[in-house]
Amino acid sequence: MMNTNSVREHVARTRRSAAQPVRVIAVTSGKGGVGKTSVAANLSVAMAANGRDVMLLDANLGLGDVDVLLGLQPEFNLSHVLAGDRSLEEVIVEGPLGVKVVPATSGMRRMAELRPMEYAGIVRAFSELSTRLDVLVVDTGSGISDGVIAFLRASQDVVVVVCDEPASMADAHALIRVLAADCDVARFRVLANMVRSVREGYEVFAKLARSCDKSCNVSLDYIGSIPHDEQLRLAVQKQRAVVEAYPSSRAALAFKKLAQRVEEWPVPDEADGRLGFFVERLIRARGGITARVA
Repeated sequence: MMNTNSVREHVARTRRSAAQPVRVIAVTSGKGGVGKTSVAANLSVAMAANGRDVMLLDANLGLGDVDVLLGLQPEFNLSHVLAGDRSLEEVIVEGPLGVKVVPATSGMRRMAELRPMEYAGIVRAFSELSTRLDVLVVDTGSGISDGVIAFLRASQDVVVVVCDEPASMADAHALIRVLAADCDVARFRVLANMVRSVREGYEVFAKLARSCDKSCNVSLDYIGSIPHDEQLRLAVQKQRAVVEAYPSSRAALAFKKLAQRVEEWPVPDEADGRLGFFVERLIRARGGITARVA
């Protein structure tokens, strides 16, 4: 039974969720191996720790591993929604601190190569979702496939995760260039991951900014860095979010700082208080990609 303070907090959160649109944040990268999924998961948990109602969508549809990273064992996933065997509500599992996780499947090539009608089935599932949310974090696949681009175009904020290695920088530049040229995405938020110092984070961002200045007409916002931290590696081995497993670690403190920074971003005004913005733009994005491929 909830005490008085708990009841008040619950009512306040419910009112907040009803009054404000859902913020949709896509976390992406030009290449794999830069810690994108770890960033998406830990940012989600950090925002939940701030009292936000958070959903984490594993949008790496054929190679999903959010559930593995967080030590979850979902019975169902998005492939069951697509097949019509389960509703979206039924595949959601609860993660750390109440984060609602929508798991993808792993090792199923068909899910990574959805036809427009199949994609529309997932979109319809989101349009019927009744769960109250403040934030939807979308962990996309890596690279510039049609599916990745559709999710990025549908999101209000695009966070590009990059680390200090040539391939990561080059692929992040390529991703930004494609989205700017073909998809009218003009603003990106850049997060430097696995850095050895705060200064290195700034230097990583500066390199990417200089590269994009030459060929992309975009706005890049530096939103901080996540340090290289042994305790983050240990948390991954334990299949737990570092924010929960080692809350005083350097990495956890950096994620908490990032979550607080997100709170300061302008509140989106395109949505209707739920997932209307995401669903509408995902439909438009996928439709545009289908037309272009055809």
